[in-house]
Order: sequence, then C-alpha cells, then structure tokens
Amino acid sequence: MTQEPIFEESSGNVFADLGLEDADELFARGKIGIQVLRLLKQRNLEQREMSELLSIPQAEVSLLMDGEFHRFSEGKLLIFLKRLDTEITLHLRSRNGGDRSSETVILL
Repeated sequence: MTQEPIFEESSGNVFADLGLEDADELFARGKIGIQVLRLLKQRNLEQREMSELLSIPQAEVSLLMDGEFHRFSEGKLLIFLKRLDTEITLHLRSRNGGDRSSETVILL
C-alpha cells in the first residue's frame, strides 16, 4: 500500500515556514537581494567592476553573487539598488489591518 503524500500550504515566506525567528527580515533581504542580483547579471560585469560600482570589496561581491543576502543589511541592499540606477518606492501600511490608510514614499 502506498501512502498519500502530505502537503502543507506555504505562508508565502519560506523562512516563516521554517520557523525562523527573523523570518520577515530574511524574506525582505532575499527579495531585495534577488533584484540586485538580476540587475548585476543584466549588465554582464566582471566582479571587479561590480565591486567598483557598489563600492564594496570583491569578497563581498562574491557573497552577493552566491545569494548570501543575509550578510547584508536591508539598508545596504537598498543602497546597491540606488547605485544600480533603480528608483525605490516603499508602500507603507498598517500591519494589523486596523488602519487602512497607507503612504507611498519614493527614495531617490
């Protein structure tokens, strides 16, 4: 007799699904980091050129290219996006859903 596979629906945040304490922060870093990685790959730059563009040591470029986003703060990753000529827009809203008002902030 074969057993039916057991599936569990994801919350949308793999880090939360794994029960990690800082899941929201890791998820945010991952989303921002993936965008940085995409933009860098589109430019077909050498790691030395990436290092100069992002103003970080080449060793840190290697970490970034390996997807080690947890090694960089969200602020640092946002700075990378700005250095890659990306307009950053934040949409702010209440987490608890009680206050439906929201605000959009554009970071230059």
